[in-house]
Amino acid sequence: MSDGSSVPAAAELPPGSQFTPSGRRAALRAEIGDGLKVTFPFMVGAAPFGVIFGALATAQGLHPFETMAMSLFVFSGSAQFVAISLLALGAGAWTIWLATFILNLRHTLYAAALVPYVRHLSLPWRFVLSAGLTDETFAAMEDRYRRLGRHELSHWAYFSSVVAMHLNWNFWTLLGIVAGSQVTGLEDTGLGFAAIATFIGMVVQKLTTPGARAAAAIAGVLAAALAFLPHNLGLTIATLAAICGAVAVDRIVAARRMP
Repeated sequence: MSDGSSVPAAAELPPGSQFTPSGRRAALRAEIGDGLKVTFPFMVGAAPFGVIFGALATAQGLHPFETMAMSLFVFSGSAQFVAISLLALGAGAWTIWLATFILNLRHTLYAAALVPYVRHLSLPWRFVLSAGLTDETFAAMEDRYRRLGRHELSHWAYFSSVVAMHLNWNFWTLLGIVAGSQVTGLEDTGLGFAAIATFIGMVVQKLTTPGARAAAAIAGVLAAALAFLPHNLGLTIATLAAICGAVAVDRIVAARRMP
């Protein structure tokens, strides 16, 4: 993985003096507009999940303010679905925290891949962009940076993608909360399993490496075998064992591939 020491020649930062005031404003609008353009398909795809999350979180007993707080401050669809799925199973706070923490470790890889394109920015800029980094924004921006490289204002496209995804996710969450609040007895319809099914669907798509597949198998078997333990301790043990198993399998595979 690149350490950011080099960026394609076409992506060199131009001197700031190349922009006149009017030209800079036009370039800024173009960057923001293009950021929204490349992010829009992901916004459409995230919409139904936002509605489902809002409705199901409400059905699980979360207060509307708590549900909105998750979307505002956690801002991670997969982590939020995991949280309400584990809440439905009666898992403890540490199990939920550990599971969501591990799930979101992939964002460190996303951030590392984008370092060559944002390392020149100030610390406040990098903090905002990293805090708002999601699967969708990474997919949109990584492709855009590879095609167009970076220049003085390219981070505004990144920023517009972050803002658009955040507003989009929270809008559809709010709509889901409203819908869930209007339907009485939703918690008794069995729709709570939809959160678990949604998360399973998300996870299956990510089982692309031997380590990931081993983790899923280990976690599934141990979670079922240790379901009798109190306080859902089996989920915590299954999670830790799955992590260790994934690391071991990936190291074995990597060692076998070495000449």
